Amino acid sequence: MKSMSVTPPSDNRIAQLIDANLDRAREGLRVMEDWCRFGLKRSDFSIQIKDWRQQLGLHHHSIYRKARLTSNDPAMGVSHQLQKVRSTPEAVFIANSSRVQEALRVIEEFTRITDPTLCEIATTIRYETYEIQIKVLNSSEGINKRKILQDSFIYLITTNRSDLEEVVLQALKAGVKIVQYREKFLNDNEKISQAKCLASLCKKYNSLFIVNDRIDIAIAVDADGVHLGKEDIPTKIARELLGAEKIIGRSTHCLEDIKNAEEEGCDYIGIGPIFSSETKKELNPIGIDHLKKGSSETLLPAFAIGGINNSNIKKLNQINNLRIAVSNAIINSNDPFSKTEELIKFLTCN
Repeated sequence: MKSMSVTPPSDNRIAQLIDANLDRAREGLRVMEDWCRFGLKRSDFSIQIKDWRQQLGLHHHSIYRKARLTSNDPAMGVSHQLQKVRSTPEAVFIANSSRVQEALRVIEEFTRITDPTLCEIATTIRYETYEIQIKVLNSSEGINKRKILQDSFIYLITTNRSDLEEVVLQALKAGVKIVQYREKFLNDNEKISQAKCLASLCKKYNSLFIVNDRIDIAIAVDADGVHLGKEDIPTKIARELLGAEKIIGRSTHCLEDIKNAEEEGCDYIGIGPIFSSETKKELNPIGIDHLKKGSSETLLPAFAIGGINNSNIKKLNQINNLRIAVSNAIINSNDPFSKTEELIKFLTCN
């Protein structure tokens, strides 16, 4: 950037407000930087924000500092009631991002003639903070999704039935935190309509809504992610289409599949079918021993899937930190709420 001379403002009050807003912008940037560093563990974000803070500090000239107004500031210590309702780190980040943008706008307006270099820097940083705010919020969203995923032990996969929304609602009320929409019979318009309804229900209960196979439908309804089979679209392409904050899961049937899913950056895996499955009749059961070995050799959340029901679930007692994905056991139950509670109790008490 070309260096330009600085002309002291003819009115000392202008120097005072430039000084105050430089302080305000740098303080806000420090809050943003520290959340990215310690909260999100995103060094790329924190390094970028630190650079903006340093740039403003370099141009915080003595002519502004010497004009500083403190004891005679009529607004010193004044707060606002909305400051007391920022209950999440994201709310604090947004508030400070807005604070930075407002301060930079003031600096721009009052330095156009006397300090054009600072004006240009303030303009550039202000526009860049708009972009990083979206990136940080997306990153926070991704962390929240993965926290829900990590804490979940039962995964509900839907099948076609007329009262599906009510069944899913009962499962959500009972504690299900992940629902996968799997629909093979409806046309696309019907699928999108139903998926939107289910996505809304999941959001209400702070649960993840995943779409089976169809990335286009996942994007259309703003789902939390997709579940892909072995022959589906490559994970790399899915990630490019969905973004870093979305969840991507893979079906695996052998140790090689599990290794590939890890290397591709999947967020979780399904291992199966463990038992004979009505949903995947063409696949032979891989058995409990494979499940035990596969789940012990991956750090990804791994859900046992395939034919799990009341009559065989106790056979999985030997699996540490057992997670299961079920469909018929809940979807076609006479009492989805009670059945879900029963399964969750089994998983969390063993």
